[in-house]
Amino acid sequence: MPIKPPRRPVVSQATGRPSGDTRDRAPSSTRAPHGRDPQGRDSIRSESSPGARPGFRSAGSDAWRAGDERRPASPPGGAARGASWGAPPRPAPARSGPRPESRDFGQRPVLAADRPAALYLSCPSGVESLLAIEARRILGAAAQITESRGGIEVIAPTTASAAERQHTLRDYAMRLNLESRLAQRVLWRVASRVYRHEDDIYVMARGVNWSDWITPEHTLRVDVVSRRSHLQSLNFAGLRVKDAVCDDLRERTGERPSVDTRFPDLGLVLYLDDLDAILYVDTSGEALFKRGWREDTGEAPLKETLAAAMLAAADWQGRPEDGALLDPCCGAGTIPIEAAQIACGIAPGLQRRFAFERLLPFGAHQADWQRLRQAAHDRQHPPRVPIYAGDVAFRMTDFATRNAERAGVRQYIEFKTADALQRPVPCERGVLMFNPPYGERIDTKGSVRNAYRARSEADEEMGEPAPTSRAGREQFQDDEAATFFQRLSSHWKKQYPGWTAWILSPDMKLPSAMRLKESRRVVMFNGPIECRLFRFDLVAGSNKPRAAAPTDTELPPSPSQGD
Repeated sequence: MPIKPPRRPVVSQATGRPSGDTRDRAPSSTRAPHGRDPQGRDSIRSESSPGARPGFRSAGSDAWRAGDERRPASPPGGAARGASWGAPPRPAPARSGPRPESRDFGQRPVLAADRPAALYLSCPSGVESLLAIEARRILGAAAQITESRGGIEVIAPTTASAAERQHTLRDYAMRLNLESRLAQRVLWRVASRVYRHEDDIYVMARGVNWSDWITPEHTLRVDVVSRRSHLQSLNFAGLRVKDAVCDDLRERTGERPSVDTRFPDLGLVLYLDDLDAILYVDTSGEALFKRGWREDTGEAPLKETLAAAMLAAADWQGRPEDGALLDPCCGAGTIPIEAAQIACGIAPGLQRRFAFERLLPFGAHQADWQRLRQAAHDRQHPPRVPIYAGDVAFRMTDFATRNAERAGVRQYIEFKTADALQRPVPCERGVLMFNPPYGERIDTKGSVRNAYRARSEADEEMGEPAPTSRAGREQFQDDEAATFFQRLSSHWKKQYPGWTAWILSPDMKLPSAMRLKESRRVVMFNGPIECRLFRFDLVAGSNKPRAAAPTDTELPPSPSQGD
């Protein structure tokens, strides 16, 4: 027996909104009257779901529940391709009785075609709330900021005119690209609509006057990001957007732009979910974690945006009350360099260029852009707290030193090649923050000898010879991690009482391995890897409560395992 495919909404070619479908309507006794909403649009609502979209099944239908509850949509920051369809939607149950006369149109869900122009800032999952706080600090209280999965949306004040909103968004885009440490990209939403097939996407893209953005001498590229889209080919959807841009410019100017997949002047991002298509202009160009100073990298470099997110989660801003910062396994220096720039008030985008600088809407505002850059330069100041960093390998310490030199903060970071298990405390109070190393970086002075295992075996007098070669990252995680973290926590409790340690790790059992109790854990993603940022408040010795003295009827407690 063939499987009946799920019915999709009938979409108006004129408006891009779903129109009424008699198959989806409730019985006549419960069907809402056909009328006009305050904006003059046709509205058909089912009594079974007063908040349902016109022409859609109610939220009780499994096929449309995700689309109804996901507003605003989750654009490129946290999207993933997954074109699998579930069981056919169930009909919405109809209520008996007359329909209430009053209808609150102010609570009507916002359709894609109704959305105003806005900015979308993508970020790793788990960083959305931190990014929203940062955006409010950069833009001020007038900006309307909404969190969504994988990013935030920034809307200009709705009370302003259309021209004033465009000017405000232009200013927001420049400020966010220059100042944001947590965002991956700043995207400008230019079009959106409900879609059924690729022709709807072409119609959506043709609704934009692309001569306002580029000339035929510019180049373009289209990237497609999907989350549960029903289209057969995402590449063809991107091709339809490219066709729309070229056709529009050919009609207006008689020429068409070229495609450049590496360094385009206009980068477009098409986001597709199961219902909506949204088209963005990428104002950033290269991802914002590329600050312009990193040239020397190790085997597994940490992205600058993730390092900044770790510092933001710890609320470390370089204030005197925050204390010093130490990264004992700094690698290429990402965490201490980000910390030094924060402490010095250095904007992260001062050493790079952005895609919006080549776009026509920003061409007449280069003076404003230069004033923003000059103001960022004038805000720089020496740090108020010391910053320490180092690594067990000379090679990585040298990489970090050269990167700090290019970032302009070399004089504010004290680098030292030292073993994390032997490094003494540099000052009375501060914050330890690092991404646990493994592989070659764990060996003393960069050697290939399994230093920590050999040292542990000598301490325990196992009598087994130390291996002379390394087996790889997995073996360190499985065989060496427990020994390394136990020794590290013991060293910290002896040398760093009163400090706070923050460790990013994909190992959920890290507190047990360190024999420490975390006071906080924050979910973060290092690329596709789900991690936890653990906080440990270090005290001397053990922080376990002491057992009560035994009575005559009690047996003495067994010897403690100790921390």
